[in-house]
Amino acid sequence: MNGRSRCVCRVAAVLLLFLACGSAPARATAPPARPVPGVPGPAGSGVVTWAASADRLDDGGADRGYRLVVRTSVGGTDLRVRLSNAFGDRPLTFDGVHAGLRARGAALRPGSNRPLTFAGSRRVTVPAGALVWSDPVPGNVPAGAELAVSLHTPDAAGPATGHGMALQTSYLAHGDHGAAQGAAGWRHTTGSWWYLDAVSVRPADPATGAVAALGDSLTDGWQSSAGLDRRWPDYLARRLTGAAAGTTVRGVADAGISGNKVLADGSGPSALHRLDRDALSLPGVRTVLLFEGVNDLKAHTGVTAADLIAGYRGLARRVHAAGKCLVVATVTPFKSWPEWDPAAEAVRREVNRFLRTDREFDAVADFDRALRSPHDPERLRSHLDNGDHLHLDDQGMRTLADAVPSHSLDCHR
Repeated sequence: MNGRSRCVCRVAAVLLLFLACGSAPARATAPPARPVPGVPGPAGSGVVTWAASADRLDDGGADRGYRLVVRTSVGGTDLRVRLSNAFGDRPLTFDGVHAGLRARGAALRPGSNRPLTFAGSRRVTVPAGALVWSDPVPGNVPAGAELAVSLHTPDAAGPATGHGMALQTSYLAHGDHGAAQGAAGWRHTTGSWWYLDAVSVRPADPATGAVAALGDSLTDGWQSSAGLDRRWPDYLARRLTGAAAGTTVRGVADAGISGNKVLADGSGPSALHRLDRDALSLPGVRTVLLFEGVNDLKAHTGVTAADLIAGYRGLARRVHAAGKCLVVATVTPFKSWPEWDPAAEAVRREVNRFLRTDREFDAVADFDRALRSPHDPERLRSHLDNGDHLHLDDQGMRTLADAVPSHSLDCHR
């Protein structure tokens, strides 16, 4: 790792605790930032404790309930949730939003479920393309808690907004069952997070900050164990929980979208086009950790090292202009993936040389060095490879998290 600058409350009475790939060739200059769905106005308060980057899902349904299970990273009080209609084509109304701690399945811990309000009202209509934060709710949310956020959409239709690959089981119902702490009525399951894209809390230590991991399927957790929160940002969050971490960064936002690219839209807006909504707008984010580029290379769109370098530099300028730090990760090996070829490997190596040596970044997490085989540096270590030669098993995810020196996240601008 190199760079210019370094970039809980005890839980009591748990029953009363409330809360918890083809596209056009890129040019050698980075595309300008353009408006994307759901770039918010004022940010939420506190520090982000969970987030998932939004994309377009299937059409939403009228009189449908969602009980969405997410895991917090940093603990605190005054929970708020952010609801997104970023990819909707019409106003979207929620008339029942609750949050509580999950017990098992769709059931909640007794006494933990609380209604949420928006500007004092339990009903809120979110315009097409917009986001909305709830009001803060008193009560403590532990770090590492399974939080269940329940939503009801009385008249939803058209494209829904959410995160398709949650790697977590959430629950669906017909009608509004959000106030109920039991599992009755939640008869169906979903592997996606609908409409919910961020949760924040107010930590006990006002110096606490967060990191947003902006990435692709490797950050989204593809092939990690479902339901066990074993994406590398999850492992990082667990590392940062203790005082031994040596940093005041405690919150972790997973801004990964499978198939995402730095330069071109496709699987979600590109990193250049979603930076504001998915990272910079999240409350308490002090540092962005960028781990993208392999999809730009393996798609055979003619992307050169100069193209990617221009993209990284454009992201660095915008992150720094927002007063935040940028830690950049090297692009990891993918030899034997069907789209690998020597030309893409040559670009990967050139890009990594740039990332390791350029002083535009505040620090570098050398994921390539952590994962590459000592016998063939163009390949993943065999015991970390999930079998497709690009993605990782759980141990590979842990290895990535361990390759992030925690002191690099605690930088200030």
